[in-house]
Amino acid sequence: MKIAVVGTGYVGLVSGTCFAETGVDVTCVDIDENKVEKMQNGVVPIYEPGLELLFHRNIEQGRLHFTTSLEEGIKDAEVIFLALPTPPGADGAADLKYVLQVADQLGHILDHYAVIVDKSTVPVGTGEKVQAAIAANAKVDFDVVSNPEFLREGVAVDDFMKPDRVVIGSTSEKAAKIMDRLYHPLVRSGNPIIHMDLRSAELTKYAANSFLATKITFMNEIANMCELLGADVDLVRKGIGTDSRIGKRFLFAGIGYGGSCFPKDVSALAMSAGEVDYDFRILKAVMDVNHGQKTKLISKVSQYFDGDLKGKKIALWGLAFKPETDDIREAPALYNIEALLEAGAKVVAYDPEAMENVQGVLGDKITFAKDAYTALEGADALMIMTEWQLFRTPNFEKIRTSLNNPAIFDGRNLYDVNDMRQQGFYYVSIGREVAK
Repeated sequence: MKIAVVGTGYVGLVSGTCFAETGVDVTCVDIDENKVEKMQNGVVPIYEPGLELLFHRNIEQGRLHFTTSLEEGIKDAEVIFLALPTPPGADGAADLKYVLQVADQLGHILDHYAVIVDKSTVPVGTGEKVQAAIAANAKVDFDVVSNPEFLREGVAVDDFMKPDRVVIGSTSEKAAKIMDRLYHPLVRSGNPIIHMDLRSAELTKYAANSFLATKITFMNEIANMCELLGADVDLVRKGIGTDSRIGKRFLFAGIGYGGSCFPKDVSALAMSAGEVDYDFRILKAVMDVNHGQKTKLISKVSQYFDGDLKGKKIALWGLAFKPETDDIREAPALYNIEALLEAGAKVVAYDPEAMENVQGVLGDKITFAKDAYTALEGADALMIMTEWQLFRTPNFEKIRTSLNNPAIFDGRNLYDVNDMRQQGFYYVSIGREVAK
């Protein structure tokens, strides 16, 4: 079987590489000549655990190829995945220009039957637009399918190779059978391939991400209540997470969600609701609460320094929006850095993977440290933005002696409050008492 994947971001590159691992011949297409050249030379352009091994193995075994030519990439491909960016526009709606541009090009060059798959997260009705854009010039039969991805950055390879479910949106029996054949090696353990209509499949992705974002935000609201009422959000989390109707996942309080999916998808679903005159009030509240939650610790840092952060040196641990990725899109760390700089503070940051990306955005506005402890030297306080494993069991004695003040502001609730109190720290977290 031969397939093409158009777009080599997180979704496209992980999907193409993992399909190649199942024995499929995959050609990945991207317009970025520099990026394609690097991939052809064995350079993985993103950080994703487990990806590099599969990437190199499938290149060496001749199943994974890269090109800038769409015509070359789709030659003889039974399935053509569109894994293209759908960034939010100024109004929050998903911008479909990249998807529709490629669809238009396919109409001119497609010379055989193929299944065209929307892998990008797209609003309801996009499949019909893609169908129309291709059909305007196509001289051969084709089918359009929606196949939303449910990959979590940091564990995307595992998610792809062992999916909870595969969603296929299509009314074509022929296309459905081809997609079943493609995904069969990944669902042999019995996890389902769920077939539905195109529009339902498109909405499924938005519904899933919006629900998870809502669950996170609800727990952050509970955390904020805990601080006012003297309760402990960790105990509340355990108390409700054991209820099988609720579940344990996505109940950890913190400084909000970020990344490439949740912010964009929640906004896009709210916009789609508005287009059909439906007021999706819950999602509006989710977006509003999450925006404020990201910089919740800033007022507490300011209060610690009697309202004056000017000239204070703040160490930041973590820049990526979550651990095991170098993705900084909508990362809470960036919002906190902006707030600290506006208040006149100096920032020195450390992250195992994301510093280069942040430097590309901020330049020399902040300082980057070679390791976590170097970032602490001469700093007036430590703020924790990302829950990387290496931050979970640090050398607390080294932290205390490196900082000018034994003050930690933890946006991810990594440490035990009583333990921090006993070690002499002023420790602030989310939804728990302050250790003094």
